[in-house]
Amino acid sequence: MNVAEAAKKLEGTIVACAAGSGREILGGYASDLLSDVMGNGRAGDIWVTVQKHANIVAIAQLHDLAAIVLVNDRRPEPETIARAEELGTPIISTPLHAFEAVGVLYASGIRGRRSV
Repeated sequence: MNVAEAAKKLEGTIVACAAGSGREILGGYASDLLSDVMGNGRAGDIWVTVQKHANIVAIAQLHDLAAIVLVNDRRPEPETIARAEELGTPIISTPLHAFEAVGVLYASGIRGRRSV
């Protein structure tokens, strides 16, 4: 599944870096704690969070994440959008709650990837 397909399944909108909408999603991670994502995110993951500040883009770049999903209809701050566009990180905004968003992604075949 790619980012555009995930956005559609999440009833969401790509609000930053639509140019990256064709990126393939390899796995998923859900957390609102940036240090947790730093330690456990993996390249190609789609990240589900409530955070909307510019630091999320830096974390996504650290692990080459496929996209960031903002739940509860959250919209990224203007600085976040600018950084995402600059660095090529798609951001999806969905009206779904985090639990629902993860369920949709899981039901669509996206799985978490355990680090060993």
